[in-house]
Amino acid sequence: MAAQPPPQSGVTVIGAPRTTLRDVYHLFLRVRWSAAIAAIVAVYLTLNAVFAAAYASVGGVANARHGSFWDAFCFSVQTMGTIGYGAMYPTGVAANSIVIVESVTSLLVTAVATGLVFAKFSRSTARVAFSRRIAIGPMDGVPTLMIRVGNERGNQILEATIRVSIIRTERLREGTTFYRMIDLPLARERSPAMARSWTVLHPIDDKSPLHGATPESLARDEVEILATVVGVDDTSMQPVHARQRYVDTDVAWGARHADILSEDAAGHIVLDVRRFHELVPTEPVEGFPYPREGGGGARAA
Repeated sequence: MAAQPPPQSGVTVIGAPRTTLRDVYHLFLRVRWSAAIAAIVAVYLTLNAVFAAAYASVGGVANARHGSFWDAFCFSVQTMGTIGYGAMYPTGVAANSIVIVESVTSLLVTAVATGLVFAKFSRSTARVAFSRRIAIGPMDGVPTLMIRVGNERGNQILEATIRVSIIRTERLREGTTFYRMIDLPLARERSPAMARSWTVLHPIDDKSPLHGATPESLARDEVEILATVVGVDDTSMQPVHARQRYVDTDVAWGARHADILSEDAAGHIVLDVRRFHELVPTEPVEGFPYPREGGGGARAA
């Protein structure tokens, strides 16, 4: 199987199949609400403009000024919207025939628009926060890659599962370039109920693909780290997912994520999400062979 380039923005795709109507449906579900509403309004106005041109060309609209595109457009909007003020109405075979066609078109367009809006509105999305940077520091004496994830909503994501993979560029013996994807084994990859914070850990032992890695080797191999979370939203009971991509410059060496859990004077647990992205430098530990960025690399990103 041919090597596939890592997923990233700015990739030019050549030879892809043409977009079908089904792809337009998926595109509508992915775009922002502002773009989706703008597309519906644009289609609605365009259809009315087409029927207005037909009315203006054949005439037969009572009380409309002769040759007035604006009057024809207003009559088309009233017809498509089933408003029917009664000031303008069709007369003659041609105008009534166009009204019939527009009425059928209005039924179809309204049904499609209603279905699209409902599908987009009912589509459950995740609000999962990923730490801006990855930390590599000692954890119980073992060099460990750490990523903090959390649910930005007040509910929980049930049976949340995270996968962390690296993509690096390798030069094969045949002289070709291969983009290899390798899964990183995690200390714990599943959470029964993910809430505000979860620190994902990958021990960098002698079996780890990152064993012996340095900032220079990550940059040389064009390493990317992908973190993907999937689970079930406990409110809508629908599957949700989120993904974050990191590059080599997003790795903080000799650091860990700041503690966000503490106890107040009354013994109550306090969760300070303001420190979610904050990093702190780790103390020197014997056996930690990786470079340290010091305080500058561990400041809040």
